[in-house]
Amino acid sequence: MKVLKFGGSSVANSENIKQVLSIVAKTSKEHKIAVVVSAFGKTTNNLIEGANTALVDIKVAKEILETIKNLHFQVIDDLVKTHKNEVIEEVTSMLYRLNSIYEGIFLLQELSDKTLAKVCSFGERLSSYIIANAAKENLDATHKESRELIITNDDFLNAQVNFKITNKNITSFFDENKHQITLLGGFISSNIDGKTTTLGRGGSDFTAAIYAAALQADELQIWTDVSGMYTANPRVVKQAYAIPEISYEEAMELSHFGAKVLYPPTIQPALRKEIPIRIKNTFEPENAGTLISKNPKNGNEVKGISHIEDISLITLEGGGMIGIPGFSKRLFETLSMAKINVVFITQASSEHSICVGVYENDAKKAQHLLDETFSIEIDRKKIKPIIVENDLAIIAVVGESMKNYQGLSGQMFSALGRNNVNVRAIAQGSSEKNISAVINKYDAKKALNTLHEQFFEEKTKQLNLFVTGVGNVGERFLAQLQQQKKFLKENLKLKIRVIGISNSRKMVFDNDGINLKNWKEALENGEPTTLEKFHKKVKESNHINSVFIDNTANQAVSEVYEKYLRDSISVVTCNKIACASNFDNYKTLKHVSRKYNASFLFETNVGAGLPIIDTLKNLINSGDRVHKIQAVLSGSLNFVFNNFDEDSTFHDVVAQAQAEGYTEPDPKIDLSGVDVARKILILARESGYKMELEDIVNNAFLPKESLQTTTNEDFYASLVKHENHFQEIYNEANNKNCRLKYVAEFVNGKANVGLQHIPADHPFYNLEGSDNIVLFFTDRYPENPLIIKGAGAGADVTASGIFADVIRIANK
Repeated sequence: MKVLKFGGSSVANSENIKQVLSIVAKTSKEHKIAVVVSAFGKTTNNLIEGANTALVDIKVAKEILETIKNLHFQVIDDLVKTHKNEVIEEVTSMLYRLNSIYEGIFLLQELSDKTLAKVCSFGERLSSYIIANAAKENLDATHKESRELIITNDDFLNAQVNFKITNKNITSFFDENKHQITLLGGFISSNIDGKTTTLGRGGSDFTAAIYAAALQADELQIWTDVSGMYTANPRVVKQAYAIPEISYEEAMELSHFGAKVLYPPTIQPALRKEIPIRIKNTFEPENAGTLISKNPKNGNEVKGISHIEDISLITLEGGGMIGIPGFSKRLFETLSMAKINVVFITQASSEHSICVGVYENDAKKAQHLLDETFSIEIDRKKIKPIIVENDLAIIAVVGESMKNYQGLSGQMFSALGRNNVNVRAIAQGSSEKNISAVINKYDAKKALNTLHEQFFEEKTKQLNLFVTGVGNVGERFLAQLQQQKKFLKENLKLKIRVIGISNSRKMVFDNDGINLKNWKEALENGEPTTLEKFHKKVKESNHINSVFIDNTANQAVSEVYEKYLRDSISVVTCNKIACASNFDNYKTLKHVSRKYNASFLFETNVGAGLPIIDTLKNLINSGDRVHKIQAVLSGSLNFVFNNFDEDSTFHDVVAQAQAEGYTEPDPKIDLSGVDVARKILILARESGYKMELEDIVNNAFLPKESLQTTTNEDFYASLVKHENHFQEIYNEANNKNCRLKYVAEFVNGKANVGLQHIPADHPFYNLEGSDNIVLFFTDRYPENPLIIKGAGAGADVTASGIFADVIRIANK
């Protein structure tokens, strides 16, 4: 014997019911079955709405009834052929009685629990009757009223089952019933006097469990629109997957904490009889689903992660509670008498406070009642007035085997902390099947994804990027991401998604990841942007492992880094302005990065893709001290002076450098030496020295007129005008058999930048193209410096440096 239950989505319309009948037919070939069905999709909601509407407007209530009627007659017309007239007559009679009840509600202006239970019962009475007659067309099927079998007390809307009478009724009926298939309505029952009652939330599942337990069924199957119980809500966590096997206790824990596939009371009758429960998908019947049993096969130590939203935390707190018995009793007694459900409990070991979680719509009532209960203690200042915190959620990690593994709690809270999810309260039973935490409701999605990644996706880490600036560097960075997508997943177990992109005019967001094959088109069709709007959207997206990427040279963009870091969003930038700003701001960004556990990486500030800053950090972290740095740090200036000679003009070489992407959008930044000064300043600061930009001596080689220009057009015009000046600089070096290199030097706390004549025996002499070179003289490298050399400018290498910083964050 098997019991199959089909929910509202499974019987929402004729097509779905055909699928149900196909499953029933296949199962009945091998087993005698009882089939429990819910009301047709949304019918119960419509019935309740009609009853409430009848109190004020009977005409509108009858319009709702007409909608109900049309759905049911459409199903009859589609699926019932042999006894259609008989079925239409019976359904018409039921709907007539329902209409009379609505009219009674209107005339009496009263809607009691007893009447509402009767109204709600029509959903399952109609659906089970119609589906039974549709089944009779080709199958050996019969219909039976659950109200005649399941007997309850007089709590009409949430009735308690009298199992002694109910089990006897069920076994007697099925002993005599010779049909292979029996159709029954879920949710509905009756009291000892035959008055209609209902079984409350999850009542149809509960009904099926009652039948399964009474009949000692081989299996209870719950057919729904998902393929089992998932590791997390698949609508919130895209990577969630169905759990193959799970224990009764684990299923109850997950159900209690929001897994809506199953309701906790459903499991109890089957659990007592140790009847296996299988969750199946009506629309994917070949899928194995989830098996709930006493001894499931071992799987992951954490079986699932679930959550409940719209929670309020109520705190009873005060020194007057310590050592005084009875406070807990009075607290829970007050809530119990008011029928306020407590979903979470935690108490400090000092007895100084008790926290309970209740549903948000009960919070005000609970606060008022508890303030009354403890009014004397509050007036005498023994305890504080009741504290209520709203807009919270409870997140729960569930697994029966968790008790056998050390450190799971640490993993849970470390993962949440890394993503700036603040935990307000914690509860864990001694059985260690469940670790629960109260968090901000706003963080629920991020917390679920964070924990799912921690416990179920340990082989693949996901980063969510928000990219601003899509010029030369930004465009190449996105191209490299697209090119390396498959490699990262296969070799580094890393999934990188770009969630947001912006330039100075537009921004575009996609929470599932922007398609990098057509991001330009998407951005062009995006919405207008500002720095504030973009930050707001990034914050609202609230993704795990979020990273803000700045590919600009814009000061305004650099000024928003702190906001991102305070939101625990890592920052990666090639923009030197922030790290070369005043020292206090530089230190603040470093401090905020550590405090909020958000990386602040700027490797490309010096040397583009060269690992200069990373190498320097490793030296300092390992205890080495820097005494002197000599470097050629401007790829653009190196390119310019490597290509400038008596046969070329300085103007043309600079224009070529800009055209090939070696300079900033404003080339004067490079040629004035400001860019190099910023770089040596950053290296000095990373070496542990407190310096400001004005402390760097800048020996500029540009004429004063060129330095004072305000546009690129004027700047280039000044270069033409002063060509003789540049030729003289070149000839002076050439006559000494030297090359011109723009060198940055830092020696024992002092720094300067400027053009130098480099002789043939110097390490800088053969530096070609746009290459950079850095010489670190330290305690460990006092005579022969540590040298880093390579391409130090260009969109591709800078983009690769940004990429490398992103990988560093992934490996953190």
